[in-house]
Amino acid sequence: MAPETKSREPANTAFKQQRLKAWQPILTPKTVLPTFFIVGVIFAPLGGLLLWASNSVTELAIDYTYCDSREFISATFPQVSSSQPDIKWSREVVATEEFKYTNSGVWRCHLQFRVPSELKPPLFIYYRLTNFYQNHRSYVKSFNANQLKGVAVPADQLKTSCGPMAVNNDNPPKIIYPCGLIANSIFNDTISNLTFQQNADGIPTNNETYILLSKDISWPSDRQKYGLTSYELNQIVPPPDWANAYPNGTYTADAPPPDLSTNELFQVWMRTAGLPDFRKLYSRNDTTALQAGLYDVSIDYRFPVTRYGGTKAFVLSTVSFLGGKNSFLGLAYIAVGIACVVLGAIFTARHLYKPRKLGDHTYLSWNNTQGHTNGN
Repeated sequence: MAPETKSREPANTAFKQQRLKAWQPILTPKTVLPTFFIVGVIFAPLGGLLLWASNSVTELAIDYTYCDSREFISATFPQVSSSQPDIKWSREVVATEEFKYTNSGVWRCHLQFRVPSELKPPLFIYYRLTNFYQNHRSYVKSFNANQLKGVAVPADQLKTSCGPMAVNNDNPPKIIYPCGLIANSIFNDTISNLTFQQNADGIPTNNETYILLSKDISWPSDRQKYGLTSYELNQIVPPPDWANAYPNGTYTADAPPPDLSTNELFQVWMRTAGLPDFRKLYSRNDTTALQAGLYDVSIDYRFPVTRYGGTKAFVLSTVSFLGGKNSFLGLAYIAVGIACVVLGAIFTARHLYKPRKLGDHTYLSWNNTQGHTNGN
């Protein structure tokens, strides 16, 4: 007797033979056409609400790439009819505390602008960069998570994750802290607080300062990724682009490495942007209203954008109950809602003009005379 061969046939069960009960809806004009109108009626008003919330946000963006009148200005002040403010630029070369270890000065850009109406808190300051590809694969991967947490990671392990920004060229080489391309290229322009120069009536003030803090600007989940380093000072050096901020480009007891667990500007920068044109939060004020009047802000100009054809801008913004200014989502909802209503009307007219019988077998190819002839 021949041995019984094993069969690969699935067991005769409802599950394995795909006989389970399932809902198989039949799309008919009575079910599809109302769906078009329902989606349109919901999406169009919802888009209008999103667009209204976006337009209620006050935003002033001043491009200071060259710090002169050639710059681009974008302003939205919903409370006033004219949204184009009067902007004045001026610049000077100054010595700053951060670059005190070099003989070169820093280009300081002064922006003077008028706020036509009171802005209620919270108020946010952003910097906006264009043509900067933080989403490049080699750039995104260039960091070491353990080193950022404070672990003293050996140099040979850093070379895999941080590449050329792992160690310097000294003999013997020292570890770069924090290592990687992202940390080395951090946005290092310094944006000052706002100085209140004139009130809404043009009367000079005492140059009161509107305080903006770089606190609570990073995500709470991001703050858990950083810690105080465990390296000894003689083991590490700053990244190359940080060298001017430290004596002889080295960390010392008087100029120690930064505490990344409290440096939220660094944490914001390390969360890389997905598009080449982006903005990142720099500072905020959650308690004090910004009075109408003339203001001045000083920006120490260090971050080079012209070398790669980019631009940078100072952005002052409020928020709505749905967040910052973004008209795209509202316009998209309105467009989808209108499209659904229009298509629903067209399909309804077509159905009323020349309805098609449900389950009409004459539309099947094998019942079609021409198709049957072609089949032979």
